[in-house]
Amino acid sequence: MATNLILGAVLLLCLAAVAWPFFFYPLILRALPTRPEQPVAGPLPSASLLFCAYNEAAAMPEKLANLAMLRQLYPALEILAFDDGSSDGTADLIAGQGDLVTLLRGPGRSGKAHGMKQLAARARGDVLIFTDANVLLDADAVDRLLARYADPDVGGVLGSLHYVGAQDSATASVGSLYWRLEERLKDEESRTGNVLGADGSIFSIRRSLYPDFPDSVLDDLTVSMAVVFAGKRLVKAKDVLARERLVTARSDEYRRKVRIAARAWHTHRHLRPQLRRMAALDRFKYGSRKIVRWFGGLFILTGAVAAGALAMRISPMLYLIGALAIIFVIWVGVRAKSGPFAALVDVLIAYAATVQGVAKAMTGRTVTTWNPAKSR
Repeated sequence: MATNLILGAVLLLCLAAVAWPFFFYPLILRALPTRPEQPVAGPLPSASLLFCAYNEAAAMPEKLANLAMLRQLYPALEILAFDDGSSDGTADLIAGQGDLVTLLRGPGRSGKAHGMKQLAARARGDVLIFTDANVLLDADAVDRLLARYADPDVGGVLGSLHYVGAQDSATASVGSLYWRLEERLKDEESRTGNVLGADGSIFSIRRSLYPDFPDSVLDDLTVSMAVVFAGKRLVKAKDVLARERLVTARSDEYRRKVRIAARAWHTHRHLRPQLRRMAALDRFKYGSRKIVRWFGGLFILTGAVAAGALAMRISPMLYLIGALAIIFVIWVGVRAKSGPFAALVDVLIAYAATVQGVAKAMTGRTVTTWNPAKSR
């Protein structure tokens, strides 16, 4: 009986840990008071828009047209790009736009973090706006983003990323759902104080806060967290919209998540001394949205083992039925291109990729360079 209770407790704890970032944590955030911004009248700051590219020739025509539209609306907007040794003519496409984009050509594969540091050192704007080579910004995005800097306590502003193509595959559908949950979490974190980290699709910081960091870290997390470490607010603007096409192939998404998780954990270790000095609320947010999620795959595995052991102790037949049901669901999900079983398999794959990436980083390995997904 005691063993059954222990196994049941382990199972419940694992279920709670998996649900924490998506259910319990949001409930706690909603109960916290709002921390309002306090804007001061004055002119908008100047801005530089930065992005890195590697073999993005397919995305460049639309990206460059988007940049031309933004420059027409904001003539003073400085735009800089770093090409990380592309072999498909990406750099030539950018250079062919004349003075629209200031292009820095890398000597070879050196990685996004290295490229962004080169661009930040060249930029002249008061605010640095970071985005990706395959991300498109809405026409009013720059204006609305810069308006949030009217509050002198705001040191960084995130935009809202809307994914395109959620209906193209189960992988894309799961990715879209996950990101909608992520966006809502960031909205609540922003309302209550600070968002704990940005992704590279669309975010900005005051140029004076740009930190120094090694090329091996995740630059968007490192740069955005520098705002919090400096005692400024990192907030999210719901009305600053960026759009990106989802990855549709499981293999592309798996490799992407392994790479991101490996670099995120490596970055976590790099930032650990500063993370420990954050305010208690920010430490709670960081642990809830990042650390607990990074180990979600281990919680699922531990919970599955505990559930299996408990079922075996209760009834071997119950264990057999449960095992066959799981095998059937996974078998159907792997073969299906849509539907709930396919979505469940994609969720499990995402957790497995994250655990693999974290484990990779824990052994001292990380990923510096990247390759664009072919299935976007």
